[in-house]
Amino acid sequence: MASVMDRRAFIGSLAGGLLAAPLAAEAQTPGRVTKLGILSTVNPRTTTFTEAMVKRLGELGHVEGLNLAIEFRNAQGDVTRLPALAAELVRLNVDVILASGPEVVLQAARKATATVPIVTVAVDFDPIARGYVATLAKPGGNVTGVVLRQIELTGKRMQFLKEALPNITRVAVFWDAISADQWREAQKTALAVGLRLQGVELRNPPYHLTDAFRTAARERAEALLLLMSPVFFPQRAQVGELGLKSQLPTICGLAQYAHAGALMSYGANLDDMFRQAALYIDKILKGTKPADLPVEQPTKFELVINLKTAKALGLTIPPSLLQRADQVIE
Repeated sequence: MASVMDRRAFIGSLAGGLLAAPLAAEAQTPGRVTKLGILSTVNPRTTTFTEAMVKRLGELGHVEGLNLAIEFRNAQGDVTRLPALAAELVRLNVDVILASGPEVVLQAARKATATVPIVTVAVDFDPIARGYVATLAKPGGNVTGVVLRQIELTGKRMQFLKEALPNITRVAVFWDAISADQWREAQKTALAVGLRLQGVELRNPPYHLTDAFRTAARERAEALLLLMSPVFFPQRAQVGELGLKSQLPTICGLAQYAHAGALMSYGANLDDMFRQAALYIDKILKGTKPADLPVEQPTKFELVINLKTAKALGLTIPPSLLQRADQVIE
């Protein structure tokens, strides 16, 4: 089993700033059980980031099974079910809805209610640019939460890939409708880092990754940039396996991909983002309006390198890059 070696202490946390809350929760009405609705496209209730959020809520005094009930609704990959599931949560009189993942989740929740507070963990889209939130400081309406602007990290991931593999010139890019804005950004910044990109669009999930890797190999790609989309996430183990089989070094946006066999990842810690969401939920359950809770963005990003994968691919990662990694999987 691969072991993980921390290269740098994880400095800072998403739990700071205006939303910092005392560890002891404020007293709640005796016998009052609050309801949290969780709306998801594909991710099961048992994901590490959901569990991290539930644990943080417990530390803040909202204990599942005691004074907190969680209503979990999973569309199981069929996004057409989301509006009905969101409406069901509203009928259940939940106190807060957590709408994380692709835009269609927040869209369904927002259409279902303009009054129930909605906390979003926006990893794959920008709710400000899409009009769900007015500004970071003053979101307005009933939506607030944590926003990770992937488009701003796309160029950085290409830089890390080029630094790890300085001789490569041609990189395949897997993208879908959700990550289309990242694909456009990648095309803009490719020349600046000395790369030519070969776009491979994937459609109709679950995606046929075997065919996509074959296309990349046929076009003589030397590495792969996997853009951020929640549809890819359940297939992360297959990404790792096919990357090794195809001899295609892969960089992704979440550490979970590197742990599943991808060469590298660079992005925010998803568990931390959901722990931050717990702080929003806590504040709302204690009476604060979403419109008064500023939207926050991650301030700490992790570079994870899978040295085991590098060795399997016959690659030598530059020591200077290894020294800057937050985690090295050996």
